[in-house]
Amino acid sequence: MPEPPNKKKTQKRQSGDDLTAQDQPAKKKKAKPYVPALRSGAYALILGLSTIDENSSQGMSKAQLIEVAQAHSDTSFTAPSDPTKFYTAWNSMKTLITKELVYEQGRPLRKTAFTKSVGLPTSSRTFQTNDKAFTSLDDDGITVLDEIGPISATRSKESQLSNSNRPSSPIILPPNSFTIELVLDSREVRAKNDRDYISKELETKGITTQVRALELGDAMWVAKCKDPDYLSRYGEEGDEVMLDWIVERKRLDDLIGSIKDGRFHEQKFRLRRSGISNVVYLIEEFNVSHPSASAAGNVPNYQDAVASAIASTQVVNGYFVKKTKNLDDTIRYLARMTFLLRKMYGSESLLASSLGSSQPSRSSVKPKSVALIPSSNLSSSESYLTTLRELRCGRSSETTTYGVSFSTFSALTSKSDTLTLRDVFLKMLMCTRGITGDKALEIQRHWRTPRAFMEGFESVSSSAATPQDAAKARERMLTDKMGNLIAKKKIAGTLSRKVAEIWGEKE
Repeated sequence: MPEPPNKKKTQKRQSGDDLTAQDQPAKKKKAKPYVPALRSGAYALILGLSTIDENSSQGMSKAQLIEVAQAHSDTSFTAPSDPTKFYTAWNSMKTLITKELVYEQGRPLRKTAFTKSVGLPTSSRTFQTNDKAFTSLDDDGITVLDEIGPISATRSKESQLSNSNRPSSPIILPPNSFTIELVLDSREVRAKNDRDYISKELETKGITTQVRALELGDAMWVAKCKDPDYLSRYGEEGDEVMLDWIVERKRLDDLIGSIKDGRFHEQKFRLRRSGISNVVYLIEEFNVSHPSASAAGNVPNYQDAVASAIASTQVVNGYFVKKTKNLDDTIRYLARMTFLLRKMYGSESLLASSLGSSQPSRSSVKPKSVALIPSSNLSSSESYLTTLRELRCGRSSETTTYGVSFSTFSALTSKSDTLTLRDVFLKMLMCTRGITGDKALEIQRHWRTPRAFMEGFESVSSSAATPQDAAKARERMLTDKMGNLIAKKKIAGTLSRKVAEIWGEKE
């Protein structure tokens, strides 16, 4: 019988000429450049960003960009087209950032469109497409789509008008054009099942509150424009300007807990960096009990720690400390502060006159005015603080309160959004028990970055003859530099050894 064919025997590989069209490997298609669809959200955003002058160092805020881009999109940037979903045309911005066609800079964030190759703003070359200017970006730079004609004169005029509406000097709110509103943190509640107690009690006293999540503080006051579009005419977002008052509320048990875990110093440090000059540290009495400690007979005494914390808050930080008996007393204090500020800025007298009150005003003092610092002048928290200091040194500061919009203030005081390397280094240092904000600032003044700090320990170790001498040199490094300073900046031997164990020893 004939031998059966061997199935395991490999067949001869066919050459490329013998392969059929189906057997030939598919050719890899060249990736097409991303081109937004006509009148889509991304399309409108690129058109809006193309109005930025290519020589300008400023970008556009979200409010400014939406105002310019909305006319070029069939989808709303503020309201979702489908009521069951939350997506708007603004979600296309994430795609543009992922494709590296747009980048964000500054705080608050401002958007700028760039090409991939040469890094020039898209406004450097813009062409007409269906009576709308449009550019496409690919690997070779800028490609023209459906070039029809030059940019319309109307478009150029709108661009010039948009740039002219961005003032560099503070924007003074006209008298009687705003009201003073109290803003409460949504996390400040009486109990889990009674979250609206504070706002309801304030309403019974004639104060309507705004409840929202605050980046800093537990209560603050804003000047809310009666015309919601007034600030948007100057390219600003929202209709609220921050006033120079903020309240940090601490119940006694929360204060003790923040002292123990270090949050007390970190929160005061952030309050100082906020630029608010009138900080009220409100301490609410609360019965602190420790059942387990009481049964053992060793009840901890926190009176000295609380007294020391209050004294340092008043003397060192310069904050006003207000003690209240309970939550209801705190609510009454917030109500009195609100009425005081309304009187200070003229809102209360305006309300009285509108109600037909014939009594003359008790005070002949002219109400203070409110001025908004344009967000285009602010690129970081440092520039914000510098601008505030310069404005407050002027003569007009006695009759004018300078502030930023609420959205800008939230971005500037965010725990993570505005952190620079310097801020991260300071927060890292303050994680060590005993390192206060003043001590951390002094350390950062000698060693600018974490790397420089660690290299400082390596330097003193390398100059020692023996490992024992190197360990002692690391432990003395901070004491030698900061052992003779004033008490709030001084670092003694014990604290210096603790920092050396964390930063100086290699694993």
